[in-house]
Amino acid sequence: MSDRTLKAAGTYKRSGLGYWIRQRRINKNWQFYAMLFLPLLWYVLFCYLPMYGVVLAFKKYSAMKGILGSPWVDPWYKWFMKYYQSPYFARTITNTFILSFSSLVFGFPLPILLALLLNEVRNKGFQKFVQNVTYIPHFLSTVVLVGMLTCFTNRDYGIVNKAVVALGGKTENWMQVPSLFRPLYVGSGVWQNMGWDSIIYIAALAGVDPQLHESAYIDGANRYQCMWHINLPCILPTVVIMLILNSGRILSVGFEKVYLMQNGLNMAVSDVISTYVYRISLLSSNQFELSTAIGLFNSIVNCAMLILVNKISKKVSDVQLW
Repeated sequence: MSDRTLKAAGTYKRSGLGYWIRQRRINKNWQFYAMLFLPLLWYVLFCYLPMYGVVLAFKKYSAMKGILGSPWVDPWYKWFMKYYQSPYFARTITNTFILSFSSLVFGFPLPILLALLLNEVRNKGFQKFVQNVTYIPHFLSTVVLVGMLTCFTNRDYGIVNKAVVALGGKTENWMQVPSLFRPLYVGSGVWQNMGWDSIIYIAALAGVDPQLHESAYIDGANRYQCMWHINLPCILPTVVIMLILNSGRILSVGFEKVYLMQNGLNMAVSDVISTYVYRISLLSSNQFELSTAIGLFNSIVNCAMLILVNKISKKVSDVQLW
């Protein structure tokens, strides 16, 4: 019988890797693939399609001609040089790096410590209570968080100033003191995200083999020694991966919180890349080419940091993203 006859009879034997994947995986688990459709659609519409706008960093934009119809700028690095020569370059880069690096230094180890301590709690009720208390701040909106900071540090009725006066100090409007902006920003961020960030480490600790602890206890180890010599090394790959990912956002300080905490008195220490881009692109001169170039520069630096830290991690701990 010919191939055409066999196909018509439904007895044609189809084989190959593509057929096996389609029939055995997709058809069998089509519900899971269907769940991926909306997230993939969101990424395509809001992350990948807008990427063509990056060409604005190399063009002289005209609203009448559109992005693709606007002429190319000469030289191609004109907008990058304009940002470099701007008096705001050093200030925005320095402030962004200090805020991001401080958040990483103080905010990265604490979730690990919290997860290790919660893992040692034997009272499950108390453990769940602490988890809920530390998770809840993550769900506060940025506006609510900054509003709480403003109320707590208010000169007249803030609870912080009440405590300072009770201890013999003087009242101060903390939100307007430049030297206090960074501690307030970093400290509130650590408080808000510490519990939520510890979830992944708690999940990693759940995979530690209990037999390792039993063997250590038989050998005379206490709980702190087990925590240091068993739990921490077991979750070390997860810790390194999270550190690499966080290092890739070293120049990505969120706009909302900084902008809400920002005022004329603390501008020298609170002006970061995102707030500067907002001012030049939407508030003042509509310099879309310059703002795009700054955003592209920011992304390139973050990508370079991600690659660098990944290579260092590969040589030091043999843990890497790729």
